Amino acid sequence: MPADSTSSIPSTPSSPSSPSSPSSTTPRRTRPGRRALGIVAAAATLATAGALVAALPAGAHGNKPGHGGGHGHQSRYQDVQLLSFNDLHGNLEPPSGSSGRVSERQSDGTTKTVDAGGVEYLATHLRDAREGNAYSITAAGGDMVGASPLISGLFHDEPTIEALNKLDLDVTSVGNHEFDEGAKELGRLQKGGCHPTEGCYTDKKFQGADFPYLAANALSEKTGKPILAPYWVWKKKDVKVGFIGVTLENTPGVVSAEGVKGLTFKDEVETINKYAEVLRRQGVKSIVALIHEGGLPASGDYNDDCDASGSGSGVSGPIVDIAKNVTPAVDALVTGHTHNAYVCTIPDPAGQPRMVTSAASFGRLYTDTTLTYDRMTGDIARTSVKSANHVVTRTVPKAADLTRLIGKWNTLAAPIGNRPIGYLSADVPNTGTESPMGDLIADAQLAYGKALDPKTSLALMNPGGVRAGLTHAAQGAEGDGVVTYAEGFTVQPFANTVNLQDFTGAQLIQVLKEQVSGTNASAPKILQPSANLTYTLDLTKSGGDRVVTDSVRLGGAAIDPAATYRVATNSFLAGGGDGFPTLGLGTNDLVGDDDLTALAQYLTGASSASAPLDPPTPNRVTVVQ
Repeated sequence: MPADSTSSIPSTPSSPSSPSSPSSTTPRRTRPGRRALGIVAAAATLATAGALVAALPAGAHGNKPGHGGGHGHQSRYQDVQLLSFNDLHGNLEPPSGSSGRVSERQSDGTTKTVDAGGVEYLATHLRDAREGNAYSITAAGGDMVGASPLISGLFHDEPTIEALNKLDLDVTSVGNHEFDEGAKELGRLQKGGCHPTEGCYTDKKFQGADFPYLAANALSEKTGKPILAPYWVWKKKDVKVGFIGVTLENTPGVVSAEGVKGLTFKDEVETINKYAEVLRRQGVKSIVALIHEGGLPASGDYNDDCDASGSGSGVSGPIVDIAKNVTPAVDALVTGHTHNAYVCTIPDPAGQPRMVTSAASFGRLYTDTTLTYDRMTGDIARTSVKSANHVVTRTVPKAADLTRLIGKWNTLAAPIGNRPIGYLSADVPNTGTESPMGDLIADAQLAYGKALDPKTSLALMNPGGVRAGLTHAAQGAEGDGVVTYAEGFTVQPFANTVNLQDFTGAQLIQVLKEQVSGTNASAPKILQPSANLTYTLDLTKSGGDRVVTDSVRLGGAAIDPAATYRVATNSFLAGGGDGFPTLGLGTNDLVGDDDLTALAQYLTGASSASAPLDPPTPNRVTVVQ
């Protein structure tokens, strides 16, 4: 599908539901010079206005969508532009390698790879998209911060919040990574103030986000109330659009226990439906849900319409059930988490197709959705909802204010980030069921563990904790083959500690089975093992049986169910994260330094400029398919 193709919904306006919840309001912070709220889809939609008029409800003709109605009369229909993106993860600079590319399908059926991303370019694209649109909203689907490159992560993501302010982001949901450093730190990012232990990084106090973070289903155990605003209403003249923000209910399963301490996470559908009623009772009938949960499109096309007939058969994953059960009062769903791109129509509970979008990750895409607001009903005319993903190409001019922001923070980070920590003979990719990068980290943690305790037997690394690979080509002025601290930080940005724990052989086998059973049965999470652990994974079987028990070897010897093995993992796994409850049962705990320190020490000790390290060969897990 061409880059600017769109998906539109052939439907009727959603019907109102009866409100039953008490009313509340969520004021918006503003700053001097901030653009006036909104601006409407004129440039991109004028060409199709005639087609849209034909699709509108009876009586709409003569009041064309996006026009003033002529002769000083206000149009019944008003196009509202919704620009959205998700899963930025602090990628202020253009992401490197495959993380910074997008594949475009050409008219002849071939694909073309395009470099994409970087907030200097994202700002230009968003600003250009808003031109001529008097009613425009910019929203995000969570994970704006967390797992960030050094330029942002080193400063607890203050740079990203400053960048989002300059991007004129209006509202975002929280994602699971917003909880990496806990609810208190998330509150600081919202409200401002210097870091409680590291203080202020510049001579100006951190001001916090100019936009509201919405956390409708993240509740305080103590009060039972959302820790941040559950919803927010955008208003311009007589047009009102409500936003409800939620993160995935399983946030505790993908965030360290310390990050979600004192919090509970409620069901996404129940929460959205609850606050949709609250909004409708306040007279807000046009509603968008910002959901940090997503799907897996069948096509790799970033504008895949996921079967525009409304069956939703072109996309799978949690978002499908969520979309099919969220109240018809919600007019569109902006999603995230899976880092996939799609522009889908999935039927709501009333059987009406509803737009569900995602803009991949790392700022490589943004979504432009047209919501046609009916002033007579206060609702969105679903007949006219149109949406398309657009590539954040790097062929446009950089936004000078974002360039200055990046320069400021890079200057502060450079003395740390440019320090060499190792040397490589080739790329170390983060691809495959067992990745060379995952193996390298596991080897580093085993070496670190043995230095702490010589009895350490093996190491296991969760694949989700490996955020990137390492490239042989220089990313800056360091030279080819040199690994800098900044590059290492991009690979392991979480500051998890390396933990040593004792397990029986039977428990160790159970851990391996949990990769493909329990909560990981449908979406296996294959642990990256240190070089001395080997086994066979038979994917023709089901559940835990996919791990061939008698194939598991440590240093060539079979695992003794009754013996004790000392295992090195990161603190996230040691707490039972990622669906590995048995790893939370270890004994004789010993907590070491952070995992990036372990990687840096390993690379420094195992390589030099004259003897660079060869990437590991991913042959520790034999996969039968």
